[in-house]
Amino acid sequence: MRARTPAVLAASVVLALAAGPLAAPAFAAPPAPAAGSADRKGPAEEALRAAVAGLPDQYATAALVRVGTPGGDWHGSAGVRDLASGRPAHPDARFRAGSVTKVVTAATVLRLAAQDEIDLDAPVQSYLPDLFTPDFEQPISVRHLLNHTSGIKPGDGLGDDFAEVYSHRFETLTPRQVAESAIAKGPEDFVPGTRQQYLNINYTILGLLIEKVTGRSYASQATRLVLRPAGMHHTYFPGTDPRIRGPHNRGYQAVERPDGTTELVDVTEWNQADRWAAGDMISTTADLERLLTKLFRGKIVPQPELEEMFTTPAGVPGAAYSAGLQYQEVDGQVFWGKSGARYGYSAFIGGTRDLSRTLVYSVNSTDAKGTARNPVTDAIIAAALR
Repeated sequence: MRARTPAVLAASVVLALAAGPLAAPAFAAPPAPAAGSADRKGPAEEALRAAVAGLPDQYATAALVRVGTPGGDWHGSAGVRDLASGRPAHPDARFRAGSVTKVVTAATVLRLAAQDEIDLDAPVQSYLPDLFTPDFEQPISVRHLLNHTSGIKPGDGLGDDFAEVYSHRFETLTPRQVAESAIAKGPEDFVPGTRQQYLNINYTILGLLIEKVTGRSYASQATRLVLRPAGMHHTYFPGTDPRIRGPHNRGYQAVERPDGTTELVDVTEWNQADRWAAGDMISTTADLERLLTKLFRGKIVPQPELEEMFTTPAGVPGAAYSAGLQYQEVDGQVFWGKSGARYGYSAFIGGTRDLSRTLVYSVNSTDAKGTARNPVTDAIIAAALR
C-alpha cells in the first residue's frame, strides 16, 4: 500500500486523539515497538513555529507546545496572556487540563492495585455499597470503570449549554451528587464489559473508590502516588476554588451576539468541582511532559498494572480506550494519548510507547468544548509528527 504523506498521517492522529471520543476507530491493542526502531531526526522547528504563529486569532488566544524526539526537543509559546493587555503568553503558564486528569486518576487506581488495596476484577458495588441501587444487578468491575465499559449513565451537570453552565460557574456540584444522579438513572441496557462508552462518570466513581479504600481525599492520594513521583510540582487540584493559582494565560469562549457578531467571554475563573477526578486538574506543559515520560517508562505504575494503560478491552467493538489513555494506529505506528477540554482551555499529551515521538500542548481555544476541528491544534499536531 502506498505510504501516506506526513500531513495525512497527522490528520488521522488528530481525528483519533484530539477530536474526541467519537472519532476513535477500532484496533486491537498492539505490542510495544521494538527497541531501536525510533526515527532519529529532531523536531520540525520551522513548521512548529509556523503552527502557532499569528496568535491570537479567531480560534485561539495562546498556545504552549512541547515536542520530544530522539534527535532533540522543541518548546514554544505564542499568543497573549490576556486580550486586554496584549502581553505575550506566559511560557510556563498553568492551565486547566480537563480530561487529561483521567491519566492521573487511572495511574492512582493502578498504583493502589499494585499495592493490593484495589482488586481490578472486584465489583465496584462491593467497595461502594451505599452508592449503588439494587437496579445494578450485573457486577461492574473496577476495570470496567477504567476502560469505560461500565454501562453507568452520565451524571447531572449545572446546565446543558454554555449560557446555562456559565451562569452557574461559581456554584458547587459535588462529585457525590454527580455520582448519585447517575446511579438514580439506572444502568444502561448492556452487560458491563461488552460496549465502550466514554463518560466522565466512570472516573468520578473511581475518585470515590480511591477515597473509600484509602480513607483520604482523592487529591492527596493522586498527589502522593502520581504527581510527586512524576515530579509534577506545579500541578494541583483546585477543588471549589474558581481561580487558577500562579502564572496563567486567560481563557475565552466565543459567543455569538444577537446581531450575528462574536464576542470573547472570559471564562478563566470557574468552579470545576463537579469535574473532579475526571477533569479538574490544573497543570503545566512541563509537568505533563514529565508525567508522560515517567509513566511510559514504568516509573510511576509498575508492571503488570502498567499494561492496563496499553490494553483496550478485548471483544468490545470499536474499543479504543484503555485505562486512562486512547490509541490510534497509523501505517503501523501506534500513538497513545489523552486530550482534555474545559471552556477556554484545550490540552493534549501523547506519543509512541517507546517515546520516540511525544507531544504536549495547551491551547487557549475559543471554542474548546465545540465539535468543530480547531486549525491551531491541527497545525500543531501535523508539525509535531513531521
